[in-house]
Amino acid sequence: MTSAAPEPPKTTAAAQNAAGRTEAADSGVPTETTLPKSWEPQAVEADLYQRWIDAGYFTADPKSDKPGFSIVLPPPNVTGSLHMGHALDHTLMDVLCRRKRMQGFEVLWLPGMDHAGIATQMVVEKQLDAQGANRHELGRDKFIERVWDWKAESGGTILEQMRRIGDSVDWTRERFTLDEGLSRAVQTIFKNLYDSGLIYRAERLVNWSPVLQTAISDIEVKHEEVDGELVSLRYGSLQDDEPHVIVATTRVETMLGDTAVAVHPEDERYRHLIGTTVYHPITERQIPIVADDYVDPAFGSGAVKITPAHDPNDFEIGLRHDLPMPTIMDEQARISGTGTEFDGMDRFEARVKIRERLASEGRVVAEKRPYVHSVGHSERGGEVIEPRLSKQWWVKVADLATMAGDAVRDGDTVIHPKSLEPRWFAWVDDMHDWCISRQLWWGHRIPIWYGPEGDVVCLGPDETAPEGYVQDPDVLDTWFSSGLWPFSTMGWPDATPELAKFYPTSVLVTGYDILFFWVARMMMFGRFVAESESAKAPGKVPFHDVFLHGLVRDEFGRKMSKSRGNGIDPLDWVERFGADALRFTLARGANPGSDLPVGEDHAQAARNFATKLFNATRFALMNGAKPGELPPFGDLTDADRWILDRLDAVRAEVDAAFDRYEFGKACEALYHFAWDEFCDWYLELSKVQFGTDEAAATTRAVLGNVLDTLLRLLHPVIPFVTETLWTALTAEESVVIADWPSAVGAPQDNRAAGRIADTQHLITEIRRFRSDQGLRPGQKVPARITGLAEADLSEMEPYVASLAKLTPAGDEFSVSASIEVRVSRTTLTVELDTSGTVDIEAEKRRLAKDLSSAEKELSQTSAKLGNDAFLAKAPEHVVEKIRTRQRVAEEEVARIGSRLAALGGA
Repeated sequence: MTSAAPEPPKTTAAAQNAAGRTEAADSGVPTETTLPKSWEPQAVEADLYQRWIDAGYFTADPKSDKPGFSIVLPPPNVTGSLHMGHALDHTLMDVLCRRKRMQGFEVLWLPGMDHAGIATQMVVEKQLDAQGANRHELGRDKFIERVWDWKAESGGTILEQMRRIGDSVDWTRERFTLDEGLSRAVQTIFKNLYDSGLIYRAERLVNWSPVLQTAISDIEVKHEEVDGELVSLRYGSLQDDEPHVIVATTRVETMLGDTAVAVHPEDERYRHLIGTTVYHPITERQIPIVADDYVDPAFGSGAVKITPAHDPNDFEIGLRHDLPMPTIMDEQARISGTGTEFDGMDRFEARVKIRERLASEGRVVAEKRPYVHSVGHSERGGEVIEPRLSKQWWVKVADLATMAGDAVRDGDTVIHPKSLEPRWFAWVDDMHDWCISRQLWWGHRIPIWYGPEGDVVCLGPDETAPEGYVQDPDVLDTWFSSGLWPFSTMGWPDATPELAKFYPTSVLVTGYDILFFWVARMMMFGRFVAESESAKAPGKVPFHDVFLHGLVRDEFGRKMSKSRGNGIDPLDWVERFGADALRFTLARGANPGSDLPVGEDHAQAARNFATKLFNATRFALMNGAKPGELPPFGDLTDADRWILDRLDAVRAEVDAAFDRYEFGKACEALYHFAWDEFCDWYLELSKVQFGTDEAAATTRAVLGNVLDTLLRLLHPVIPFVTETLWTALTAEESVVIADWPSAVGAPQDNRAAGRIADTQHLITEIRRFRSDQGLRPGQKVPARITGLAEADLSEMEPYVASLAKLTPAGDEFSVSASIEVRVSRTTLTVELDTSGTVDIEAEKRRLAKDLSSAEKELSQTSAKLGNDAFLAKAPEHVVEKIRTRQRVAEEEVARIGSRLAALGGA
């Protein structure tokens, strides 16, 4: 069958009205819609957020009959400000909370801050230093007052930034790790652990900061590769035929604390020396040679000097062989108590002086410089950490760690992704006792009191020390109080309505990089509380699910850092692109356990997506779209049935992805449905339907319902633009309290879906063919399509004509170009009359210019991909991006060359 392209629809009143509204939407002319001309997030976000707060949407009611859902916010440091890692954390938690509210849950997202002992004390000490004072001059009480004053004036910047990105937290329950309630919880669990024999005091090796003069935790130590030196030293006799050993060290100064030399028990070179002693060249003592499996006989000389008080591995060897453990440095890492000429020197000065003396005596056998090795530095001050033997308070973790591991093994807590479970078990199954004391003033003071006769008592929150008793001066590691966060914030140790309703919490969202530190400590304390009869435990575990996301990296996959200068301020993106753009960028890249690279292009694309939704909703409103009861299914067009089917499928896909914490998959599904199917196809098809009186009413209903559901599905991720659009569309109070979408329930229509797919394919091929012919996108040309009836597409003619810019083939129709398009049932022939529409010479010049650009791109990408050095260094995703550019360039060269040939060459 041969069919001409259809006549345009008759100019009915409805058609004129629809056409006028469509043109208005395209041109941005003000209309009756309540929406502004364009989406300007900065103009509305702050007011929208405050309206949500004032309405109490985020305030949890523990007496509600709704099922409970709870998340506690990982408490940011009081000194902190929002970085991209925080922004990712908060976005994902907010997505979960907003969706659960819409699903009918009573949601508690509890915010708060950590007192950040070291960081906060450093801030105030720097202020004092600038004033020519120090904390010791002030005294402990006055100094603590100064810190509280600083918190009141300057702390909590990050809380305001949380509002900027839309965190739907319950601000009425904001907590601080040093507030009265949490301090009471800290004292309670300390006493419970102490009374259970799980807290003890002992002299052990710790990470010591000579600047802060305190022990610090492993997470506050960052290891960096540095250019050091490896010095080989001769112990024992200088005569080759007399007993001696060669040892190599990167820390010459620690030799002042040597109490042995260790060799491997199977090393034939030293077997005869095991059990003997060797002369120490500085202290002039005889120190034993011991055999230990730790020693690697293939490294250096195979002999290792042992300094138990200043090296963690040496400490373990010292314990195994019952070696003395003299501490040779004071709190500021100055050499002390050795009785040598080096006492009083800084450790680095002593390193040089000792090496010089040994060299003068002929005891420096070899020196390797630079010698690159890993050295621990303080995350806060940047100074080199000194392993140091020190009397500290410890938590005995063996039983607690076993309980933490069993919680996951037994399925009480589920880790997402499951692939990270082995890392969890590797950590908790091999934990070392935890040093919980810090030599600071800002923090929870250890509730241990010492009596005048050497008595030691541990006091609970409601107990008073006997007269004459003195409290331990140290404070607790901040991870101790934050480890109680899931239940201390809800009022434990009291039995509160919040604990009964919201504990255990539903899910913990955090980065996999602190799985071992914060998460493990919360699990240990939560399990201890659950097992302790005196603890009034409300649940077996602190959280049912642990969702571990990856790290935010730059667009090239590199870790963000100050040294690289590649960090991104999330508030900068909020200012430039809007909070929704920041959130969508992060959520779209987030899947369990995977790092996500982000760049400005991603944020701009997310901003464009919000604008696309805004324009689509504005078009819908100008055409009278409104959600409500759908017309009978038999009254709907193929386009209506297809979009409703696709909406149901996407809704189910999004639900499944969110339930699996696959945020990226959910966002991708929503993005491509909204942009590729709804905006690019259904809206364009609806313009044809609005031009007819028969279909206009049903189109308004379908368009309104689809948009209503789409905006609700998107709301948890991009709350501001969806609130603006949904309230304009529905005239309802707020999408925050709207119901989460359920299935439309319309029967699936495969025939309609097939015809729409064929129509899309036909229109796409005609558009591509028009472009190859040099036609402008909006230029209408006469056309004839053959085979529509055989393809069951006769009813789709008006859509094809409108979207492909075709007009009927008149009496003087002359075929100048044609294309065959294969659809489901048959092959269609599309003939165009382009006579008089294309300037052949101008088109050839344009194509020649395009060909030159494509060839240049092909040459550049091929050169990069042919460079072995580039391929060896570049991240895989960068290489793949260039490969994609190369493929596109190859296709362009072929396409343009073919078109030029058809026009008769250049």
